[in-house]
Amino acid sequence: MTPELAQKLAAAVDRMPAFPKSVQRILELTRDVNSTPKDLVDVIDKDPVVTVKILKVVNSAYYGLPRQITSIGNAVVYLGFNTIKNLALSIAAIGMLPKDSPSGFDVQQYLLHSLATAGLAKQLAQRLDDADPMDCFIVGLLHDFGKVVFAQFMPHEFKAALDHSQVTQTPLHLVLQQQIGADHFAVGAMLVEKWRFAPALIETIGHQAPEILRDTDMIACVFGANQICKKLNFGFAGNPCVDAFPPSVQKRLGGTLDEVIAAQGDLTQLFEEAKLFAKL
Repeated sequence: MTPELAQKLAAAVDRMPAFPKSVQRILELTRDVNSTPKDLVDVIDKDPVVTVKILKVVNSAYYGLPRQITSIGNAVVYLGFNTIKNLALSIAAIGMLPKDSPSGFDVQQYLLHSLATAGLAKQLAQRLDDADPMDCFIVGLLHDFGKVVFAQFMPHEFKAALDHSQVTQTPLHLVLQQQIGADHFAVGAMLVEKWRFAPALIETIGHQAPEILRDTDMIACVFGANQICKKLNFGFAGNPCVDAFPPSVQKRLGGTLDEVIAAQGDLTQLFEEAKLFAKL
């Protein structure tokens, strides 16, 4: 990356909105083993926008609850601490997405892919010792967020990269490296570093390209979930290529891409939940 490009990308990252304070506090609670459901309720109750959106989802036909839920406290009782945390984080990420971009980037399909990857990364993490399911959900949700920075602040260069990737069936991160000088993983890592995420989350987002994949449980979960969601067409984030699992990921997840897909069983419900969250 040239100094000029580094400066340009740093400026673009600085122009991205910060995570809302309520969501930063939810992230802190996520990492605090002593936090209680009441702590979460207290934070969400102070954010009327998040409250309204969570109650809208909780009361949707998808969950089929026996009665109307009118408070975040009751929502936590019915759906659980982690589901409500996931919803709050998803609402925050969705709130930062552009409504449209000259790049032609399909934000709704991107969102579906990100939410499905988040849900599946969390599911995969439950089988491993050193991957926190909540952290895997967060990284799965944000693993492609560097594309949002490109779509917002370098839309014409990003459009050219998207088109070239599609026409030549070349992985998008390689095209971005060739045409712009940096890929969305590097930019995404810059962004979550600005948001003061934990080092392991920054590392995971910055090392999703197969060529520089590091051997950790969290990276295996997010990389694996991303490839599975691409193969199953759970949304589309602009990259037409599905990567095979390298040996390190196969060892941690217990098989090849197709074997791990088979081991997950029916993933329809996971994708339906992603579609529900995407309507926020």
